[in-house]
Amino acid sequence: MRRRQAVKRQILADPKYNSKIVAKFINIIMIKGKKSLAENIVYGAFDIIKQKSGEDDALKVFNKALENIRPRLEVKPRRVGGATYQVPIEVNQERGVSLALRWLKDFSRGKKGKPMMDRLADEILAGYKGEGAAIKKRDDTHKMAEANKAFAHFRW
Repeated sequence: MRRRQAVKRQILADPKYNSKIVAKFINIIMIKGKKSLAENIVYGAFDIIKQKSGEDDALKVFNKALENIRPRLEVKPRRVGGATYQVPIEVNQERGVSLALRWLKDFSRGKKGKPMMDRLADEILAGYKGEGAAIKKRDDTHKMAEANKAFAHFRW
């Protein structure tokens, strides 16, 4: 470490579901500071999830989807003696959740032809069922870590 660790900001829970993860997700979805628009998108997606999944609690579906999408392992490049190795490391809970949220956002934005809340709801439901682009990304990340298991001893 070269400098001090950045101080973690405490983020307030969102007003509707009283969940910090939903508030974090709203902040990730937000573009150019338009928070009310991001809230409308996320809450709209949760309403669609309620209708499509048959569950009365969209938050439960969202948390299960996040748990399915969250990566357990990832690779980090390490330089050892002039060569760069992809070293598999375990992902801590916080980073795993933020990666999962980012992947949900990216793959929802990547689809075209439907409103954002529909695309987001579809991606969350796919994650809940254990399918979709975000799940494929997690599997690819795990495969890469598995393939580079031989370099695990370079972890420090």
